[in-house]
Amino acid sequence: MKKLLFSVLILGLSITSCDDDDDYQTIESIDKIKIDSVKIVNDTMDVFSIQSIKTYSTYSSHCEGFYGYDYVHNDNLARTVTAYKYITNGPCNQVTYTSANQINFSPRKTGTYTFKFWNGGNSWITKTIVVE
Repeated sequence: MKKLLFSVLILGLSITSCDDDDDYQTIESIDKIKIDSVKIVNDTMDVFSIQSIKTYSTYSSHCEGFYGYDYVHNDNLARTVTAYKYITNGPCNQVTYTSANQINFSPRKTGTYTFKFWNGGNSWITKTIVVE
């Protein structure tokens, strides 16, 4: 009985410790994805405080997802934000879905900050935040 219990325990440990590489998909490419909309809760905030700015983008399949932002300080008070998506090589549901992501904004000086979020082509969504 002890041998059977020991064998079952060893078999269970070996099964759970196996690495199944089929669950992971390789990122094939990175590309821009337009930002459909932007949500800023407070258009006025205090210097050195933190505010989350949410962006929403639409993906054409579950082989795509949010990769990151290109967040550029154009000058002291201007920012441009471009979102990027990853594209994987695995089997995917070809279902369109929207995803929300966020940037944490923590201004270091007072003034009116202008944000431009890439909306495709030469289009930008412009938002301002007054920092007091």
